[in-house]
Amino acid sequence: MSHLLSPLNQHQQLSLLEHLDVGIVILDTHFQVSYWNQFMSNHAGITFEQTLNKPLFSFFPALDTPWFRRKIQTTLSLQNPSFVTWEERPWLFPFKSYRPFTGTAPFMYQNVTLLPIIDGDKPCQQLAIIIYDVTDEAVSKQALKTANQELSQLSRTDRLTQLNNRGYWEQCLELEFERFVRTQHPTSLIMLDIDHFKQVNDSYGHLAGDAVLIQLAKIIKTMIRSTDIAGRFGGEEFGILLPNTPAANAEILADRLRYKIETTPIVYEKETLMVTISLGIAAADSLYLTYHHWLEKADQALYLAKQRGRNQFVTL
Repeated sequence: MSHLLSPLNQHQQLSLLEHLDVGIVILDTHFQVSYWNQFMSNHAGITFEQTLNKPLFSFFPALDTPWFRRKIQTTLSLQNPSFVTWEERPWLFPFKSYRPFTGTAPFMYQNVTLLPIIDGDKPCQQLAIIIYDVTDEAVSKQALKTANQELSQLSRTDRLTQLNNRGYWEQCLELEFERFVRTQHPTSLIMLDIDHFKQVNDSYGHLAGDAVLIQLAKIIKTMIRSTDIAGRFGGEEFGILLPNTPAANAEILADRLRYKIETTPIVYEKETLMVTISLGIAAADSLYLTYHHWLEKADQALYLAKQRGRNQFVTL
């Protein structure tokens, strides 16, 4: 013999809704509240009796927006549920977060369901707003995203100088060369290294050499544009990629860098070190088959700057 559960009476239904760990608000077509459960009372600090038959917007004026009205009216007219995730809109109701593990969150992250209440064939006259507290999930996802971004940044950053490392910088060089091939916009490349760097390491030690590399990287970062891409190519050699820049403009930057390095004392422990740099400049050219040829041209220019006495730039 089978036993069927008897339908819940209205009192039982209301009792169930009161104890759900979600917020439930029922509105009519005039946006007036006809139901408001305990979850809403607890987090809003407003009782159901205070809200009954009053416009929702009188308690939450920030909700009275074209977006929210349109969302409700569309849900009612189509008689289909609609959804708002915390990633689209972090919260609908401005509730504080009281989650035990994500207590640092300034507000409750919410997923929202707008559910039309259908009564047979009659036009839809009521809509339920269901609020889910997803603060733990949202904060965890954001923390994971931040961690992944930090790992990505670390994977492409030279640990000593905090410039781009060779692998990532070369990827940028390749992409910029491909862009030049498509657009023919003038683009220049500077390769530079520190003159007599081995003497610095031999005379003062490798930590002094590191101090010189760090200072050079700082100067490069302060003198290039936000669109320029600097990287440590290896050892004491650096590369600077200058999009939308003809060789003549690259020469201006190269000489400013050269002068700044030449005239900037680098203090390491009790020593004051003075160094110079040599630079090679090459503009992107349609004759180059790959970015490697462009890089080789800039390296050749750097080699010539060394041959001609250092502390200068050469353009090829």
